[in-house]
Amino acid sequence: MFSRRRFLRSIAGLSAFGFSTASYGVGIEPELLRVTRYHPTPPQWPADFPLTIAVLTDLHACDPWMSIARIGEIVARTNALKPDLVVLLGDYVAGHHHVTRFIPANEWAAALANLKAPLGVHAVMGNHDYWVDRAVQQAGHGKSVAHRAIEAAGIPVYENDAVQLAKDGRPFWLLGLGDQLAFLPARRRGLVTRTGIDDLGATLAKVTDDAPVILLAHEPDIALRVPSRVALQLSGHTHGGQVRLFGWTPAVRPEQGVQFAYGHLRLKCDVIVSAGLGCSTLPLRVGIPPEIVLVTLGSRGQLVA
Repeated sequence: MFSRRRFLRSIAGLSAFGFSTASYGVGIEPELLRVTRYHPTPPQWPADFPLTIAVLTDLHACDPWMSIARIGEIVARTNALKPDLVVLLGDYVAGHHHVTRFIPANEWAAALANLKAPLGVHAVMGNHDYWVDRAVQQAGHGKSVAHRAIEAAGIPVYENDAVQLAKDGRPFWLLGLGDQLAFLPARRRGLVTRTGIDDLGATLAKVTDDAPVILLAHEPDIALRVPSRVALQLSGHTHGGQVRLFGWTPAVRPEQGVQFAYGHLRLKCDVIVSAGLGCSTLPLRVGIPPEIVLVTLGSRGQLVA
């Protein structure tokens, strides 16, 4: 028989477990930093064409959770990996209000300017970068404060645009999609009739030869529409759900039966979704620590967590 004393002990135990888990999720895991390595082998990418890409996303700069010192640590760790190029996938600004200071864009952008790679650093914007910019929300167009800060730091920002890069004389395309959730419906006030500024067709149309293609898209869901012309899509946005238990996250619902919460998927192109670095809604992570993603194309291997 389940006695009252056992019941009270169970409640006390669950409360202690919940408190310790919450303490870990707020005070410990968000401060961790791992490097997650992927070695995808998309058929559209030549097997004899090695390329390494460091992926940073969902920084959500703010004190005390993502300070300038913390960003400096992330930059130094990324540079030490010696990637061929670095890509930034959006959501640079704070994603919640549980902060002691909102870090100005020029400060975190200056920290990111210290990233180094032979083929450069390249960026797209995320939904939060638009959502916090009231002027852009009201106008329904224009560059956000975050966008302008990154460009001022010398990092190109792609909005439905493409650039051709080359390593050892071999070209490839890097495409950056406009954000798919740029405009909040509650703030549109009849001035904006769309939610996103993404234009996948126009972006793909800028590819003018048969060199392989890499697509940067903050939100991963666009992968359902990405054609096989693209070898690899790199995305963030989900934070891996921020709470991930036994490989499952309740915070990210499947899109048309596909779970885009985290990891490596194979659709018409390979898709890698990073858990990102910062936090949104709450400064909490459990089972999905912050990560730098290092992608190696052109060679076989396996994920190393």
